[in-house]
Amino acid sequence: MNWTQVAHSGNIDDLYELFQQDPYLLEQIDEVPFIDTPLHIAAAAGQVDFAVEMMNLKPSFATKLNPDGFTPMHIASHNHRDQLLFELLKINQELVLVKAKKGMTLLHYAAEQ
Repeated sequence: MNWTQVAHSGNIDDLYELFQQDPYLLEQIDEVPFIDTPLHIAAAAGQVDFAVEMMNLKPSFATKLNPDGFTPMHIASHNHRDQLLFELLKINQELVLVKAKKGMTLLHYAAEQ
């Protein structure tokens, strides 16, 4: 199983198995400027527990833009993953101010919907 499949499935045990194979996995992902991180994928799939685990392991993923110019929070909002949004905001309330494509914050995005 690769990391995209693990993030989509939300299986935290499988995530740690991947770390046994490659302890630098998250650092390698973080080096890519625009990428769908495991947090982006979990946000799209509504994998709340996995997303929280990822936020604790690699908080920088929360502000990273994917190739479409969106953060995991924007993706969660677009997919109506309200519980996931709530849990991530409990960890870091400043995420509502992170700018995505065209300077849109999560608050701007929510106002448009």
